[in-house]
Amino acid sequence: MSDEDNAADNPAGPGVGAADAAWNEQARGETPLERLDRNWTDLLQELRVVQTGVQFLTGFLLTLPFQARFASLTTAQQNLYLATVAVSVAATGFLIAPVSLHRVLFRRHERRVTVAVAHRLALIGVTLLGLAIVGVVWLIFDVVRGRAYGLAFGAGTAVVLLLLWVALPWSLRTRAER
Repeated sequence: MSDEDNAADNPAGPGVGAADAAWNEQARGETPLERLDRNWTDLLQELRVVQTGVQFLTGFLLTLPFQARFASLTTAQQNLYLATVAVSVAATGFLIAPVSLHRVLFRRHERRVTVAVAHRLALIGVTLLGLAIVGVVWLIFDVVRGRAYGLAFGAGTAVVLLLLWVALPWSLRTRAER
């Protein structure tokens, strides 16, 4: 089991091994509770960035069926649109869920659980947001230039997001662990 799998049992928070917790205590002078508070604050800052984007994207998608040109979409394009809306709405739900979680657990001395669960909700939400962005790009290029362009630019967007959101962070993490 990874450190993240044991996050609820680790007073320092998700993804933190004993060596990292000791480093934070020594270098930052943080107690485990202070570390959790800092983790929560960091997570909230990250969520503020993606929440605005996903809400804007979802709102935009929800207005499209009311546009005159929407009726001219093919069945495949309408299905892609519906799948993209569903993923975008799900992303919105996952990225806003940490707020609800915090409200319910507020003053219950459950910061460890709040941080661990919110961390996982954010990861799922960002993954769904990536899928929604790919769907939007695919749909736009499909409608404007045709199916081949839609597939090409949708796939290209997926590759770029995977490189920026997965490969880059993991390569930096791997390098830092060496």
